[in-house]
Amino acid sequence: MPSNNILPPETQKILKDIPSLLNKTFPIPSRFRSALPSQIAELSRLFTNGRGDRSLSYLGQPNFLSAYLHYFLPWNLYRLCIILHSLDITLSSSDTITDLGSGPLAFASALWISRPDLRKIPLKINCVDRCSPALEAGKKFFAAVAGENIWKINLVRDNIDLKRTNVTHNKKKAALVCAANLFNEIYERLPHNNINGLRRIANNAARLMHNEASADACILTMEPGVPQSGRFISFLRAAFMEIGRPPVSPCTHTAVCPLNGGKKRWCHFAYDTVDAPKELHRLSSAAGIPKERLVLSYLLTGAVSKTRHSSEKTDREKKQDVTQEVRSISDAFPLPHNRFGRYGCCAQGLVLLAGEKKRIEEIGSGSLLTQVLAANMSVRNTGERDAKSGALILEVK
Repeated sequence: MPSNNILPPETQKILKDIPSLLNKTFPIPSRFRSALPSQIAELSRLFTNGRGDRSLSYLGQPNFLSAYLHYFLPWNLYRLCIILHSLDITLSSSDTITDLGSGPLAFASALWISRPDLRKIPLKINCVDRCSPALEAGKKFFAAVAGENIWKINLVRDNIDLKRTNVTHNKKKAALVCAANLFNEIYERLPHNNINGLRRIANNAARLMHNEASADACILTMEPGVPQSGRFISFLRAAFMEIGRPPVSPCTHTAVCPLNGGKKRWCHFAYDTVDAPKELHRLSSAAGIPKERLVLSYLLTGAVSKTRHSSEKTDREKKQDVTQEVRSISDAFPLPHNRFGRYGCCAQGLVLLAGEKKRIEEIGSGSLLTQVLAANMSVRNTGERDAKSGALILEVK
């Protein structure tokens, strides 16, 4: 499992300084600081098995907003920076970004932290959320992170209603639309076996984001790395393809998604937290929720294509060497005979990367196989199928 040292040194340094910056920007009186771990634990419960008890305006409550700012915000910054650093997102002067469900501006802050090449480009970011206190806190935090900058932050207090065709009503469409940790607050209330309901939410989400975006825009969605999110991302991918927006990442193809969240297999990426600030780990331990890794699912779609995309394999994809465009999409796990494996995805479907533990761990979560193979490594298509998953087995040596 790769650590966060895949990030550039400057990004790592800024992230390590985030807890102290938060303490300075949002100081907690000493008489209240001892209660912070319990507030973090309670908010974590409301995000998981207690989600039914969570109100829509939970971040409007000072104790929960404080817990979010000092704990969940820095962890979300880590997740976003890892993804944003690796994605090919190009923005130009005066481009608009629309961030749906901004909360305390985690996306805008992570973009500034992880993409120093964009800091001198004048951008407008529409930050949309229903909670004014979270938006105002986020604007204050972004100013602390970025200092004097040329980005224009526009706060939009509004509900994200999937029945609406758009939110911001801007005449100028966005060059980038993003939604980080937003839609799970909607679909998590569904029973896990309500597949049609989840597909309907994905279709509505795709239509909403598409309507906010220009024809040549990118659209980024990031969700927690759990099975229900993986299934949602798979449906979202299909919905965008129906609209005409092909997947750009993590997908290496436009064929049918082989990991739709069923059978305990879903598209997700995990990163260890060894490089995270000690203060964050201390808070995690005190709250009883130790965080040894960050897990996420995401989807980046590209510009509207003039040709309709289908989940059927193209002739090129059928002929493609299966070892060329494989994306590692799971944790490493043990196999019989002291071997390890990771699932991977390519145009031919699900594959199982199998080999010695050291070799499999070197590949890393989210890696493209062609980019991580060392000079002394090789991959062989065995032509065999894994009895448990049906995945084509690729032997890594």
